[in-house]
Amino acid sequence: MFYDLNIPYTASHAELQRILAFSAELGYNVVALNHTITGKLPAEITNAIPSPLPFNPPSSLTLLRRCTIALSDPAQNARLATLAAAYDLLALRPLTEKSLGQACHDLECDIISIDLSIRYPFYFKHKMVADAVKRGIKFEICYAPGILAADGGQARRNLISNATGLIRATRGRGLIISSEAGKALAVRGPSDLINLACVWGLGQERGTEAVGRESRSVVVQARLKRTGYRGVVDILYGGEKPVAAPVTEEEDQKQKSAKGKRKAVVLRDEVDDSPDPKPISKREQKRRAKKARKDAVEAEQTKAPAKSIDAQEMKTTGST
Repeated sequence: MFYDLNIPYTASHAELQRILAFSAELGYNVVALNHTITGKLPAEITNAIPSPLPFNPPSSLTLLRRCTIALSDPAQNARLATLAAAYDLLALRPLTEKSLGQACHDLECDIISIDLSIRYPFYFKHKMVADAVKRGIKFEICYAPGILAADGGQARRNLISNATGLIRATRGRGLIISSEAGKALAVRGPSDLINLACVWGLGQERGTEAVGRESRSVVVQARLKRTGYRGVVDILYGGEKPVAAPVTEEEDQKQKSAKGKRKAVVLRDEVDDSPDPKPISKREQKRRAKKARKDAVEAEQTKAPAKSIDAQEMKTTGST
């Protein structure tokens, strides 16, 4: 299965529909629609991506909903858990070296997505990114901004340089490749991405994992965080009460009229004549046998005094 975990969700449903249809033709199986938040988080956190979509996506695609936060101020980290519960995936986009270090060491997220089409005044350090990889966080390489940028190839050069530096820092581990394509023209197939990863120095095997197994592990771990307990116990039912169906006026009148009526009484004979009577236990059989023996002894004891009285009456009649 092939994954593309970053397709921006736009209000232009026609273009989004073309991107999804083209992704399905290229062989992708799972696609994540991305909503990006810049600045402060809203007061009421809700999922900005509707479910279901206002149009019919290809049936072969599994759609996920993702949120990406542009991280520059440490004060934005207080409500990440609430935001993560509203989406299937949570990604952070650090804008400074300090925010990148904080995302790698402390913050809880699924993906660290760095905009590689711009030039940064710092290098990616192995010790910093290795801590994030140990925690199960994946680094995302998005190729579409380098393709669509009309700046004379500067964004493409930055993409190649930054991708090479990130691959060097991570030793090729914990990487996923996504498109971040705002147009269908920028989407590339999985085979093209594997060849592109070889150009960056990732290797064919690691490039295949970047669009397959590594992306799948992100989705599975994110689902376990939201539906499980510490990634071990999967919570299927949390004791929620089922929602009662609305009662119509006719059913309400029937219930009110039935309150004054007496319930039908089931006779004991009808219960005994049931085709499948309940079997008697061995303990009950012993108790009944003991009672029968006791009743027999009591009956013999009542008969014995009667015989002695009859014998005495016979003797008295004979003597007279």
